[in-house]
Amino acid sequence: MRALSKASVLTAAGVLLAVVGVAVPPLAMSASAPDIRLPAEIPPGYYDAAEGKTGPELHAALHGIIGNGAHLTYDEVWDALKVTDEDPASPANVLMIYSGASMPEDANGGDADQWNREHTWAKSHGDFGTSPGPGTDLFHLRPCEVGVNSTRGNLDFDLGGEEVPEAPDNFVDEDSFEPRDAVKGDVARGIFYMAVRYDGEDGFADLEPNDSVGNNDQPFIGRLSVLLAWHAQDPPDAAEQTRNDIIFEQFQQNRNPFIDRPEFADAIW
Repeated sequence: MRALSKASVLTAAGVLLAVVGVAVPPLAMSASAPDIRLPAEIPPGYYDAAEGKTGPELHAALHGIIGNGAHLTYDEVWDALKVTDEDPASPANVLMIYSGASMPEDANGGDADQWNREHTWAKSHGDFGTSPGPGTDLFHLRPCEVGVNSTRGNLDFDLGGEEVPEAPDNFVDEDSFEPRDAVKGDVARGIFYMAVRYDGEDGFADLEPNDSVGNNDQPFIGRLSVLLAWHAQDPPDAAEQTRNDIIFEQFQQNRNPFIDRPEFADAIW
């Protein structure tokens, strides 16, 4: 299964609505219309154990639901990202998380003109490295140009700073990084997933978002209040939902609850 193009998503939406007898406005059928979110491919009952819970009880219930996902090796992540982040307009390319640029999928590596594996939850925040588990989890790993990845480094997320020359509309200062508006929510939901999936069991670090920056090697990342605002500002779209489905079906056999059920974030934090 590969990511759907915007045009195919909109066409599928129109067919679905027509089948159930709902009139489709002309704009909804246009390939230039905004992405719309189709029903997620969530297995029946997947979130039953979380229903009616809030706070730590919801956190624990979601961990129980998603905590049995498969772990890739760090080498396997290369090929997985070529599927999860494929450019629907150019299937031999992948899309960069921060710049939005499209690069050849085989241009992966460590050179200045290549892309590599960006840990949105910086791997030094909890010192988990690149071992199977948090270091290889696709829900927070994204393709990124080598130079932009280096600029972000292990900075926390917050507002402000100077624009990143190689990635317009992204900003950086001495203690934080601000991604472009189109992926702010994607980044936040990856962070929320990591905090629920990795809670100190099975030898993994106990990861938690906090409302600070400068967390360095502590198993925390911030700024939580800003991440929650980004989550609300940039809700899941069809492309993010498709990526969630692909990771579930083809790679890890678990899901990001905050893509499927965005209300879970405020119910926990």
